[in-house]
Amino acid sequence: MAPSENKKNSQLLFPVMLLIVAMMSLQGAASLAKHLFPLAGAPGVAAMRLGLSTIMLWVIFKPWRLTFGKEKRRPLIFYGLALGGMNMLFYLALRTIPLGIGVALEFIGPLTLALANARRITDFMWILIAVGGLCLLLPLETGLSNVDPLGAVLAICAGACWAIYIVFGRKAGSGHGAATVAVGSAIASLVYVPVGLGFAESGLWHWQILPLALLLALLSNAIPYSLEMMALTRLPARLFGTLMSLEPVVAALSGLIFLGEHLNLPQWLGLTAVIIASAGSTLTLQSSKPRLRRVKVRKFSPSSSDQR
Repeated sequence: MAPSENKKNSQLLFPVMLLIVAMMSLQGAASLAKHLFPLAGAPGVAAMRLGLSTIMLWVIFKPWRLTFGKEKRRPLIFYGLALGGMNMLFYLALRTIPLGIGVALEFIGPLTLALANARRITDFMWILIAVGGLCLLLPLETGLSNVDPLGAVLAICAGACWAIYIVFGRKAGSGHGAATVAVGSAIASLVYVPVGLGFAESGLWHWQILPLALLLALLSNAIPYSLEMMALTRLPARLFGTLMSLEPVVAALSGLIFLGEHLNLPQWLGLTAVIIASAGSTLTLQSSKPRLRRVKVRKFSPSSSDQR
């Protein structure tokens, strides 16, 4: 059993590492995007990011060669709409709230998804620790006085899109993997790029912004969403959703380094709690699978002839 367990752990390690790289790329790009808001406006930056990254993804993956069956088309549409909505709403939220706080609020979506899929006491324990961490991240003792209410609502709505992105991304990408991101991004662009351009600031049309826009598209969409799709099709939805609790940590560090957004001691303690919940959920999920399988075999399959 030991070699088998080691093999399964190594198989999980690769998609977990993909997620960590995706988070670092995404949150670094969010810091860059926030610097561009005064020039092009949040809707304009979101539209620019989405449109340019779609072109990159189509060049890389050539999705016109893919075929999607009827059972994949509806999940693909929902996946694309959720991807675009998540981008647009989150950038609108970042206009008025810090990056770390915004991602913490956005994480309510994946956290709710993890709670809906929880089955064991340990699952709920890790989720409660994550919830406690998120509460510490927010300045509840001051009644959210330094967190803009509209920005907070927009971040929570982005989180709802995030949960939809996870659910339908697994269904849409099960056959084509990372190439599905190109199709989903194109669907999102058809809806959200015209809206974003309509509300953009005049600085969006200056050619000097193009190099930064290309870098933003590469770091915020093309790289992280491709890596996320690769991980999404290799991990259970519950594990994927809980692992994403590391996102507020990466965001807070990015905001501190690139934007000078400082958090107080309770908020850093909240980030620590989120890390513990994420790591704990991963370890307990890995260690529980072999035990559950042995119990099932003893109870339902006395003969080994039916075992796979």
